[in-house]
Amino acid sequence: MTTNVGVLALQGDVDEHIAALERAGAAAFAVKTPADLERAGALVIPGGESTAVMKLLERFGLKEPIVHRVAAGMPLWGTCMGMIVAARDVADLNQPTLGLIDITVRRNAFGRQNESAEVALPIAAVGAPPFPAVFIRAPWIERCGPNVELLAKRDGHGVMVRERNVLATSFHPELTSDRRVHRYFLAMVEQFAERVKGKSSTAA
Repeated sequence: MTTNVGVLALQGDVDEHIAALERAGAAAFAVKTPADLERAGALVIPGGESTAVMKLLERFGLKEPIVHRVAAGMPLWGTCMGMIVAARDVADLNQPTLGLIDITVRRNAFGRQNESAEVALPIAAVGAPPFPAVFIRAPWIERCGPNVELLAKRDGHGVMVRERNVLATSFHPELTSDRRVHRYFLAMVEQFAERVKGKSSTAA
């Protein structure tokens, strides 16, 4: 099954995510408008600057459609800044978010740009060996809600979580040649597509 996955293209490493998704087997494209979003069976929010992206989501009329689609079951994956945008709230900041996953995140928690690092990160959900996780001005997770599954930790802090159809990572899987996290997300997308297909068949 070929999956249409949109990558929010308002800011950030959009091309890298599109290339990684295509190598993992998806049909990926940039999302800049509500019409683009309607074509997508899933959405990735890449890295960037979270306050700027929230303003751009409002300006381009994408905020409410994204929240509505995710509430209806569309899979969404936020990486780094995308995790901040998807979170319920941001620690010690009155910062708007989409509130799509019940976590509290802390911005730039692992340090500034010059403290970026690649870490061998054990992630049982994607199998061995450890994943080469690239952290760039990365947030960490300070609180997980009761329905949030903690998939990976670094230095005692959550860095990969899932709540139903929403996935979030502090790190940048698109900046490595390892496609396991992208394939994990695509498996979520296929599960959603099968549910939609099943509902359509029942309705018919």
